[in-house]
Amino acid sequence: MAGETLQDLVDFTVETAWQAGKITLRYYQAGVETEWKADASPVTVADRQAEEKIRQRIAEKFPDDGIIGEEFGDKQAYSGRRWIIDPIDGTKSFIQGVPLYGVLIGVEEDGEMVAGVVYMPALDEMVWAANGLGCRWNGRLAKVSTENKLDAACLCFTSATAFGRNERAAAWQRLVSSSRIQRGWGDCYGHILVATGRAEASFDPIMNPWDCAPLLPILKEAGGTFTDWQGTPTIYGKDAFSTNNLLFADIMAQIKG
Repeated sequence: MAGETLQDLVDFTVETAWQAGKITLRYYQAGVETEWKADASPVTVADRQAEEKIRQRIAEKFPDDGIIGEEFGDKQAYSGRRWIIDPIDGTKSFIQGVPLYGVLIGVEEDGEMVAGVVYMPALDEMVWAANGLGCRWNGRLAKVSTENKLDAACLCFTSATAFGRNERAAAWQRLVSSSRIQRGWGDCYGHILVATGRAEASFDPIMNPWDCAPLLPILKEAGGTFTDWQGTPTIYGKDAFSTNNLLFADIMAQIKG
């Protein structure tokens, strides 16, 4: 790093996510116009303005750093560090006026995710983590649950239909049959529920790096796991799930059938 500590990066990222989140709230539950991109995902002026704010702050503070963003593409890195951002993860919730959407910013150093922040503006929940610094949820220490029985677990998911579209329907049905409760508290919020001990696992059969960049350090520092469906810790898989770690092996067994 160029003089700044990991805590300095976290502090900057938290403030940046907070500022971007406040932009989204100007349009939340305000009948904002929605456009649909080529991949059938929605985008609004709130997404674009929030990402512009994040990019502006990074460019001013760290001009040599790279950026990967959902709405405005990639900026080359000259420093060995990249910022991976999703201005609104859960845009479908956002346009429905549902508060389960978040601003996501992950920090990657030399190919390793070292820090991440998720801010849920409509809920005013801030979760951040960095390697060796733990995970914090609105200032207090965040830890995964201690539930070690799958038949007592709460599982979260983003889209019920996505499992079938991605040949995961059988695996998901095994997980449904083996667990206590399943709830569609999805997108980033499902994984945040795992990191803060309010759910035991969360599943996404479709994933992009900007959808999950901060989740790997957050889950790791909270004591959990964040992997692709092969069990590899990565933000670059085509799919992802998080667990409280105690149920990781049982869930992998259900996935593999």
